[in-house]
Amino acid sequence: MDYLCDMNLKNITIALAATLFVAACAPKSDMDKYIADLMSRMTLEQKIGQLNLHSAPGFISAIRVTEEDENVKLLRAGQLGGLYGTGNTEYIRDIQQIALESGAGIPLIIGMDVIHGFQTVFPVPLALSTSWNMDLVEQTARIAATEATAAGINWVFSPMVDICRDARWGRIVEGGGEDPYLGGELAKAYVRGYQGTDGVYDDHDVMVCVKHYALYGGAEAGRDYNSVFLSRQEALNGYMRPYQQAAYAGAASYMSSFNEFEGIPASMNKYLMDDLLRKEWGFDGFIVSDATAIAEEVNHGIGDLPEVSARSLQAGLDMDMNSDGYVGTLQKSLAEGRVTEADIDKACRRILEAKYKLGLFENPFKYLDATRSVKEIYTPEHLAFARKAAQESMVLLKNNGVLPLSKNLRIAVVGPLAQNAAAMAGAWSMSAHNDECVTPLQGISEVARVTSAEGSWLFKDKELEESVRYGLYKIFMPGYQAPDIHTVPQERLIAEAVAKARQADVVVACVGEIETLNGEGASRTDISIPDAQKELLKALKATGKPIVMLLVTGRPLTLTWEDTEMDAILNVWSPGSEGGHAIADVLFGDVNPSAKLTTSFPRNVGQLPLYYNHKNTGRPHPDDKPYQKFVSCYIDEINAPLYPFGYGLSYTTYSYSPVTLSASEMPMDGSVTASVTVTNTGSRSGDEIVQLYIHDVYATSTRPVKELKGFRKVHLEPGASTQVEFTLTKEELSYYNHDLQWVCEPGDFEIMVGPNCRDTEGATLRVQ
Repeated sequence: MDYLCDMNLKNITIALAATLFVAACAPKSDMDKYIADLMSRMTLEQKIGQLNLHSAPGFISAIRVTEEDENVKLLRAGQLGGLYGTGNTEYIRDIQQIALESGAGIPLIIGMDVIHGFQTVFPVPLALSTSWNMDLVEQTARIAATEATAAGINWVFSPMVDICRDARWGRIVEGGGEDPYLGGELAKAYVRGYQGTDGVYDDHDVMVCVKHYALYGGAEAGRDYNSVFLSRQEALNGYMRPYQQAAYAGAASYMSSFNEFEGIPASMNKYLMDDLLRKEWGFDGFIVSDATAIAEEVNHGIGDLPEVSARSLQAGLDMDMNSDGYVGTLQKSLAEGRVTEADIDKACRRILEAKYKLGLFENPFKYLDATRSVKEIYTPEHLAFARKAAQESMVLLKNNGVLPLSKNLRIAVVGPLAQNAAAMAGAWSMSAHNDECVTPLQGISEVARVTSAEGSWLFKDKELEESVRYGLYKIFMPGYQAPDIHTVPQERLIAEAVAKARQADVVVACVGEIETLNGEGASRTDISIPDAQKELLKALKATGKPIVMLLVTGRPLTLTWEDTEMDAILNVWSPGSEGGHAIADVLFGDVNPSAKLTTSFPRNVGQLPLYYNHKNTGRPHPDDKPYQKFVSCYIDEINAPLYPFGYGLSYTTYSYSPVTLSASEMPMDGSVTASVTVTNTGSRSGDEIVQLYIHDVYATSTRPVKELKGFRKVHLEPGASTQVEFTLTKEELSYYNHDLQWVCEPGDFEIMVGPNCRDTEGATLRVQ
């Protein structure tokens, strides 16, 4: 018996050795051979230079603005691998030519923050997520890729897939909300749209850069750039799925985040970049830091610039954005033994592979076809799709019967955001056409009789409003003189709006956040409607006229008073280029609203962080019940959000049948179908987003009270019904246990279906 075991072991060893020999002798791919030959001719300085990324001249990136001469000097020395922040094709062509004539003659990769469209602006990403329409999201990315590549860009810093549970964080506007399952589906849709699905980059495909890796949305207290305190188990279960699904979809690059995780800044976190992303998820692209993130590691107290640069490289960070840590220190660190040449070669190869896959070695000017920039950017077809995207992204939060409006009514359109085009574009819009975005006043005026008034200031505090509007200009443009604000007294603005309201049949009040009140560096401790605008709403309420509140925002706001006092609330977010037209389409009933929230709207900022998929406590308390001593609740507010995850109204109504399961028990390797019949019980056709949730009743680790595991968007004519089915396997029922193993544990699961996370009915499934 021992002899047989020894023989089997020898046979296995011989077979393994033969396999390794064949693999070693196998011909290398064309890419491998090309890059190996190129690197054999590169100097150490040139290899390190490929790891250096700079912003284009004048582009604002963190607290640094790069000068043109600086980039040219680095290029001529072979110390620049890429540029970002420009869509000027003439400049890109000129700088690319310099790259080809310098150093090792390697073309630059050209990046850009294309977050929700390039020149054609789509609704902000948080708004797009509320469509729950993955085909629509994919198509917005496809159009953005078409326009970006027509301007010479081949790499986009998108999608942003950070899960966020705290609306105080301004960058919640860039993501897909609070749920990891939905976030993963969105991540895949964006990757497909930007990069295509065949693995080949034609001249309309861009490389994605998934950000911010990882856990940036978990910043403590919702304060931007702040620390993140999560266990690995909670990170993997509650936050990481979107990053993972993007990798599985073929994402070409990732951007490291500013925050620390487990005491290690993300840009030097080996667990995140090497152990998890590369080894466990199979990612084979490159990782770039966020702007100046390597230099900022010094502020974290990890070490000086040479130390943090060396540790970042060794952890798996390939490209340094705007810190000059790699080009400034790695040669010395190599001589001192802090890094090896193999470390540098590994990172350099990843950058060169990306350029090879893009086709830049074959044609460095591949994305610089002048005819495309004329024909394929900001086209009527793209604008028409922007209108459709905005229509599907508007969430009806309240309606006491005033909507849809008749086009025969006299309408007073008032409020400081009624004519604000830039607020329609929203945060992180780089379009040259922001001032052309269709405003609510424009859109409504085209189809109805309208009077208008500005109505109020943005904030009562002049210094605060000036800072919000023009603070960025003052930082980066010395001597900048901001335009005068508050030149007309608040009382006069309100009086004018009230006078217009009294003469109208209905008031449309446009209030909320301008584009600089959310986004990066825009955290808020007070997420209510700003005080000056609330004064306007109260004055309008006193007229007795019906009020439709148009909420322009990039985050959930606290709307407890507004929900009580307004007759209707339509959350239009920052809806993009065609926002005003889409708003009119929904207000007047040409489009039936179907969007549903992907973030919980708190009643009070003190509830934050707030999310539907929380865990139970040992002393649970029903979300909708008032205060009770010695259970988990507040003295002054109920636990429930004002508007729950998955919530959104329609101009029609729907009914749901009880959930039925194809079987009450499921073997571990089997599947079960959950079914529900949905009926349109109203008088208008509409689209309903049917949502499936699960709850693992007993597990070896505590589990959330509900978890989204499926959704379907169905169209129904009045009186029509449809059966919606969801297939469940152990994959949907699995989670990362305490030992960080992906497991499905036997036992009972509640399977729930409904129109939102709150209003569900279910059945019990036993897994064996």
